[in-house]
Amino acid sequence: MSETTTRAEATPPGAALLTHRQILTILSGLLLGLFLAALDQMIVATAMKTIADELHGQTLQAWATTSYLITATVSTPLYGKLSDIYGRKPMYLTAISLFLVGSLLSGIANSMYELAAFRAVQGLGAGGLMSLAMAILADITSPRDRSKYAGYFMAVFGISSVAGPVVGGLFAGLESFLGTAGWRWVFLINVPIALVALAVVAKVLNIPHKRVDHRIDYVGALMLTIGLVPLLIVAEQGREWGWGSGAAIAMYVVGVLGLIGFVFAERRMGDEALLPLRLFKRQTFSLGNGVNFVMGIGMFGGMVSLPLYLQIVKGYSATEAGLMMLPLTLGIMTAAGTSGQITAKTGRYKVFPVVGFALMAISLFLFSTIGTDTPVWQPLVMMFFMGAGLGLSMQTLLVAIQNDAEPRDMGVATSSATFFRQIGGTVGTAVFLSILFSTVGDKIGNALRSAFGDPAFMAALAKPENAQIAGALQNGGSGVDLNNTEFLTTLDPVLARPFLDGFSGSIDLVFLVGGLVSVVGFALVWFLREVPLSNRSGLERVNDEAATPVAVH
Repeated sequence: MSETTTRAEATPPGAALLTHRQILTILSGLLLGLFLAALDQMIVATAMKTIADELHGQTLQAWATTSYLITATVSTPLYGKLSDIYGRKPMYLTAISLFLVGSLLSGIANSMYELAAFRAVQGLGAGGLMSLAMAILADITSPRDRSKYAGYFMAVFGISSVAGPVVGGLFAGLESFLGTAGWRWVFLINVPIALVALAVVAKVLNIPHKRVDHRIDYVGALMLTIGLVPLLIVAEQGREWGWGSGAAIAMYVVGVLGLIGFVFAERRMGDEALLPLRLFKRQTFSLGNGVNFVMGIGMFGGMVSLPLYLQIVKGYSATEAGLMMLPLTLGIMTAAGTSGQITAKTGRYKVFPVVGFALMAISLFLFSTIGTDTPVWQPLVMMFFMGAGLGLSMQTLLVAIQNDAEPRDMGVATSSATFFRQIGGTVGTAVFLSILFSTVGDKIGNALRSAFGDPAFMAALAKPENAQIAGALQNGGSGVDLNNTEFLTTLDPVLARPFLDGFSGSIDLVFLVGGLVSVVGFALVWFLREVPLSNRSGLERVNDEAATPVAVH
């Protein structure tokens, strides 16, 4: 029997369960798992353009991103339920193991579709790494103190944000490493880290567990998958099929029927549902998660588009583009740390997501004005304020939802916050990349037609070394394959300009839509009620309830 378990059994109501040192010991295991997921996101985001070029699937890159997000999203609430039954530790070890297997498979993918399938396996692990870490933190800390410990989580994101772009860019730029193509190490690097995480978590993650018997809502998970996948497929493929085509309409119908089936499945399962419908009667839960969904859409609008702008339009390498995302991370860390300290001292928190969404909306609207010739310092400054908006909003909304939840619902309440943000991110990624690639062809065509009236462009087109591209540029550039944009790095700058302007215009449109979505979030967050923050951790509240005598009438 562990020291922690002994303390839990002997602790009287109202007393603290864990010391600061014990909390830090447990956090060391959580942070390793979190580092695994955070590092992977940064490495893959930085290297995705190179990976897509290598696998000849630039316009298919949304599949690799959304497949990961779909499985991570659907598995997130399942982890909450399963961890209530079997304990947080075995489910956290399961999440790391699945992430390890998915990383290994992704490293041997030979096509964009294979990569999408293997990233889906990776997502099954990622769904637990993020949500379970937050649930365990809620178990061992009170809502007021949790904001202080959240600084450690922000530090992990900060380290991964520095290391991820460097490592991702390094591997993406290598022809080969240890006899394997460099880009494959973007995924294979996770294997040794995951093995270390497994060893550390197995040793240090020892907290009391009171089994809560649940039936697992597999039907609800299936219905949610049936609802989400067709809608995401049509978001990705609609530009090719036609938004009103028979295939698109079939996807709409299946998706809507799946979502209706999900609601009926949740109603039938009652308290055992993947997302118990009774929780939506709590204003903080329903509105907080609605805001989380909107934030996920707006957040991914920026996260997906910024690396593409820096690499395609501005011509920076994957490593350089990744490092240039650091102001975003700095903004998140600074804002989250500051707001956490203030919340711990005052117990007040509503002002932070209000200010946060205002900063996000303003930043995205400013991003929508950048062009091919915009000085690079301008988007870097905007990134800091975008990050500050996210830092003020993400952790605060999670704490508000956890604070309002009953101890028995802590797992599902915590996973719900990640769940709705990931659904928003999944929808945002699919829709925004669809907007980008469905409009970029026309914008490049318009830019080329204007360029044909420019003597400098015609002179460059007449040069013998540009003869091959000259043929492809006929008919508005329809002969150019945008699945691999590497040709832009060697193309005559005069001839490349219409392509850069076209990509820039489409990326601006994505930012504009993201800004409008953030305005919706800003309007909604005003209605969030500020519930006083508790000074009791999840384990302490469970312990108090168990020791409270039941009145006999």
